[in-house]
Amino acid sequence: MAHHHPGIETEHHPKRHEHDHFAVAPASIRGKLAFAVALTFVVLVGEVIGGVWSHSLALLSDAAHVFTDFISLALSLGALLLATRPVSKDRTFGWHRAEVFAALVNGALLLLIAIGLLVEAYRRLLAPVAVRVEGMLIIAAAGLIANGLIALRLRGHSHDLNVHSAYLHVLADLGGSVGVVVAALIMLPTGWYIVDPILSAVIALAVLFGSIRLLRDTGHILLEGVPREVNLEAVAEAVRTVPLVQGIHDLHIWTICSNLLALSVHVTVGDCPGSDRDEVVAEINHRLAEQFGISETTVQVESGPCRTEDLIHIVPHRYEP
Repeated sequence: MAHHHPGIETEHHPKRHEHDHFAVAPASIRGKLAFAVALTFVVLVGEVIGGVWSHSLALLSDAAHVFTDFISLALSLGALLLATRPVSKDRTFGWHRAEVFAALVNGALLLLIAIGLLVEAYRRLLAPVAVRVEGMLIIAAAGLIANGLIALRLRGHSHDLNVHSAYLHVLADLGGSVGVVVAALIMLPTGWYIVDPILSAVIALAVLFGSIRLLRDTGHILLEGVPREVNLEAVAEAVRTVPLVQGIHDLHIWTICSNLLALSVHVTVGDCPGSDRDEVVAEINHRLAEQFGISETTVQVESGPCRTEDLIHIVPHRYEP
């Protein structure tokens, strides 16, 4: 495609760089999340009924935790379903960023959950609460089995930020169930009710650190940061070493969503036939996809130096007078 400046051409997605649509989460992942949402709802109802029946504040508190996770899992599933919607003139990247926003909400909810658990643990350390341990143990054991099944279904998708955030929620629930079961087994013969808040505090700290990492990752994406798994200098070297490439500048790498990386770069090749330029762009796209998993690229091919030869060039803000 011709550029307005003489001697400069812009190449975008030649034949060897085909992708007519953006990748969406496979139906299997959406099915796993749907299973997690349904089973989490069952756990929620069970813990509410069991908490009321056993007069266990611990189970009712955990039910509130599960309810928050139920909402978060539903958000994750909704985001993946939105990502299947086609691109449009208003949203040329489709709805892929919806999963990033959902992960951001999930991270914020995890942070609130962790703070709430720590506050509740502190209160119970000061004034341990007596519970009907037998009923607490039965319901907690059932929740442990259910959360274990959900975790097994969602594991193995750490590359997908949104599914991984949902997995963290389930692990938080799983840890909570383990803590309640262990606390019940200790309290049953001893009556040491202080064990419950101690274990709750440990679980809350783990959830807290997980939420901070998740918020950091989503914030990095929203700020258009270079993907953490990509080395910018390595990418630049891979492009520089393509035959006929004399230099590169204005290199930008960012994340559309967890499974879709984007790149734009200016490449100087000197005077050469159009067919050679096509081969240069095709080879660049091939290397980027094979070595770094970058599939959404814009490569601008130039005959000579442009306004800058800096690898990273900051475009200044333009303000209306």
